[in-house]
Amino acid sequence: MPGIKQAQKIAILGAESSGKSALAEMLAKRYQTVWVPEYLREFVDTQARVPKEQEQTGIAQEQLRREAAMLAQANQYLFCDTSPLMTWIYSDHYFRFADETLTTLADEHDYDFTLVTAPDFPWMPDGLQRESPAVRQRIHERLLSELEARDIPHLLIEGSPEQRLEQVGFALEFLME
Repeated sequence: MPGIKQAQKIAILGAESSGKSALAEMLAKRYQTVWVPEYLREFVDTQARVPKEQEQTGIAQEQLRREAAMLAQANQYLFCDTSPLMTWIYSDHYFRFADETLTTLADEHDYDFTLVTAPDFPWMPDGLQRESPAVRQRIHERLLSELEARDIPHLLIEGSPEQRLEQVGFALEFLME
């Protein structure tokens, strides 16, 4: 229908225990829209284990399916807690391998804007999903390196939850309009 504008997809990326989910939820509330939780968390909770190498692509594909389903419900923005790029980075980190399909999904990075959450919160264990503060820092550095190498514009979000909300609000107001 003419005049109906599709919501903009905002990727929220970051290493473990860096506040991605909390930020996505707060942003959705602030902008009266929906957000897409990280499917990996659900996978780990329901399977009671971390994914295997051959399951990485399926996890990224399911994340994208959920994004597509939520896009129709989104109001102006759809906040996505992770992307195939993060799945690719973790797959490469843990398995030293990412299959061709996962690599293609990561390369596509179909988002209107990308936020990166800084690892400036105290690291918190979270069952099977989180390894250590050292791994969190390595993943954060790898993510920034990949975004630069892929020429993906991004904004590093730091500070308290309130400061992060203000940083994103400022960026959305001036960069997305």
